[in-house]
Parts: sequence; structure tokens; C-alpha cells
Amino acid sequence: MMLKGKNLLCLLDLDKWDIQRLLDVSFSFKEKVMTNSIPKTLEGKRIALFFEKPSTRTRVSSELAVSMLGGTATVLSKNDIQVSRGEPIEDTARVLGRMVNGIGARVQKHETLHKLAEYSNRPTINLLSDLSHPLQALTDFMTIKEIFGTLNKPIAFIGDGGDNVLASLMAFVAKLGLEMRVASPKELRPRPDVWKRIEEEAEGSGAIIEFYEDPYDAVKGVSVVYTDVWISMGQESEAQKRRELLSKYKVTEDLMRYTSSDSIFLHCLPAVRGEEVEPGVIDGKKSKVWDQAENRLYTAMSAFSLIF
Repeated sequence: MMLKGKNLLCLLDLDKWDIQRLLDVSFSFKEKVMTNSIPKTLEGKRIALFFEKPSTRTRVSSELAVSMLGGTATVLSKNDIQVSRGEPIEDTARVLGRMVNGIGARVQKHETLHKLAEYSNRPTINLLSDLSHPLQALTDFMTIKEIFGTLNKPIAFIGDGGDNVLASLMAFVAKLGLEMRVASPKELRPRPDVWKRIEEEAEGSGAIIEFYEDPYDAVKGVSVVYTDVWISMGQESEAQKRRELLSKYKVTEDLMRYTSSDSIFLHCLPAVRGEEVEPGVIDGKKSKVWDQAENRLYTAMSAFSLIF
């Protein structure tokens, strides 16, 4: 399908060719930024960027993407607008729909994205929800392709099996027929409805997604090791329980010894050194997290230019 005017709420909603197109255009924009030849594809367009949750990489990459493409970004934190005083998100969306050409939103609940898209009648892009983080996964696989020259490298995710970034990584893997291993405690697994869709996609594409309880089994020979924080925003009340469940799922220098010789470490950031990853890994030679963070800009430019 053509992406222009569509919503990007979850990678499972796209077909393989849409995802490949988003990736190809990300690489193209990286080259254009380096050569200072950026097309003004958003000239004359107004984009609302709504943040219910704090952000560093998403905020900077999204706002810069709009301005570099010639558009006008209106950045709205929850506390800036009447949502903070109880105005329904549906009413906020109706107002935005009269004034802007598109919406990017970083939200607590995935259903908020559906309401923004429906009631604004404007293309809406998920900049993170409790369910998924599609632009992060696009960035991660852009980084993998940039380093290895191919997407077809086994990847291991170590940590929370119900993680929102993991859901998007698995969606990407399932759509493109790749291989992924997930090491997580059995108590922390994907939402059943999301996993059902991922399984169906994987069956059609030939993707392999396997779950392990032992992280050492999961990382044997893999090219990419990925993790995320153990306690996301909104999970603070479960912090102690989650730390206990995940205590064996830290990415250590010893764990990395069992990966392929050319393996890399990725993390969507922010990271808690000493919790989900040892400082020697994230700050070591195998770490590509800063290349990964930079690539957030190019995937934002790609999505915004193709959709808005």
C-alpha cells in the first residue's frame, strides 16, 4: 500500500514492502543529511508532536526531522495542554485535526494513538506506546544493515519478554522472515493478542522466533545482542518484583563471549548501567548504541516524509 496519509501505529499493520521502503528511505536521508541536500518534503506542513512521556532521542529526532524537511513542528507535552486538566483526548484530537497536517505521539496507552488518529482524521505516527515502538525497531535494523550489509543476522533479546520495543523487533522479524531469540523469565512474555499476530506473520514469512529461559542458550553464535531497561515509565510500582525476575538477564561481558566474534550490542536507551547491562558492554568495543541513537533521526525523517 502507499504510505502517504496512512497511520503508522504498529509494524504489524504494514506489509513487508512498506517496511522495506521505510528502511531504504532512511538510508537515503542519511546520505542527504551528510551531503546537505535534504528535500523539503514537508514544506508548508504543520506537524503536532504530542508527548505524554518524557523523551530525549524521540523528542530531538522528531522535532529535527520536521524542521529539516521544511515543516513546522508544534511540540506539546501533556502538561502544556488541557489534557492535563481532564480534556478528553478525543476533543484534543478534533482540535489538532483542524490545525495540523499530521500527528506524532508518544503515549502511555496504545489506545490513545487510535483515538488521536480517528478523531483528528490526520495521519498519526506512534513515537512510543505501551504496546510498541515502531520507529525504534526500524532504527535498530537500519543499524544492523549498516554494520553487516544485511538484515539476515540472528539477534538475541535479553530481558523482559513483554517489552514494547521487543514487540516491534519481533514484528519486523516476522514480516521479513528473519531470526530472533528471546531470553526472558516465563512470567514475562508478550501479550497473547500481539504474539498471536506475530506467530501468524512468522508462519507466512518463515521467520524463526524462539524463547529461552537461559540467556546463555539464547546468545550462542548470535550477531546482535539487544536489551532494554527492566523498569519502564509507569512500572515503578513493580520495580522490586521485576528486578528479582530479571536478575539473571543482565547483558554481561561474559555473556557476550558466547556470541559470534563480530557481534554487536544494541540498546534503545536510556540505559541503567549495572542493571540490565554491564558498563563494560555498553561502553565497550562491541557497543553500537550511539550509531543506533543517531539513526533515530533518519528513520523519523523517512517515516514523516513518506506518511505526512
